[in-house]
Amino acid sequence: MPPRRVITRRSQEPRRRFAEELRSLRTQRGVSLRELAKAVGWDASQFGKMESGQTAGGPEVVEALDTYYGTPGLLLALWELAVADPSQFRERYRRYMALEAEAVSLWHYAVSAPPGLLQTAGYAREALTAGGLRGEERDQQVEARLGRRKLLEGDDPPSFRVILSEAVLRTRLRDPQEWREQLEYLAEAAERPNITVQVLPFSAGPHGLMNTATKFLRLLDGRTVAYIENDERGELIEENSRVERLQRIYDAMRDLALPPPKSREFIVRMWEEAPCEPST
Repeated sequence: MPPRRVITRRSQEPRRRFAEELRSLRTQRGVSLRELAKAVGWDASQFGKMESGQTAGGPEVVEALDTYYGTPGLLLALWELAVADPSQFRERYRRYMALEAEAVSLWHYAVSAPPGLLQTAGYAREALTAGGLRGEERDQQVEARLGRRKLLEGDDPPSFRVILSEAVLRTRLRDPQEWREQLEYLAEAAERPNITVQVLPFSAGPHGLMNTATKFLRLLDGRTVAYIENDERGELIEENSRVERLQRIYDAMRDLALPPPKSREFIVRMWEEAPCEPST
């Protein structure tokens, strides 16, 4: 196979390429960061961070830049690739993320936190802060998690089933409003045709995955792989016998979980009971 030709000499890594295009367009226009901020309406520091790759920004600012530069849809398309790029995730997740992007269906079991695909920005930020991340690194990981949610959207999204341990719905965020938004998002997601949400109540008793968050991906070639993790480590499992064993345990848990309509009612009840103000 002949070597790939390098035409633009720009990065082939999506996040870096996005930053390069932003710098190139501004240079061609001949404006400073301050002049760009005045014309478009965001802080100059925001554009500086986007052009250095520290942040990808949000869709609103990218759409504004598309309008300003006369590149309708181009920057937004590059932004979508950038926020979904597996390389921005921590090393242990990257192989899994690459496979996740190709999956035709996904199954999760969440032990104590909503799966990343269903997390709000507020939840992701507080959870990552609790895990020790701060500043730009935390903000980048929040963006990455929100970017992953696009996997479940669009015209032909993969089917997604998640079993939530009741502990997920009992472990509140410190910010009551952010917690209510997370519960509301879960309830809304449960109504989408490609998403099935079930709650595994405490009354179900012990089961085989009590301490192990587990994910399954069914790939285009018919294979199913699994990913298991705890706070210290994660492991991608591709060996058929181990994947099948985990699937049997998952199926047994699914039989113990509340059916989808009852599960959504459970989530809505948690939302109704959630405090509106911080406890004193």
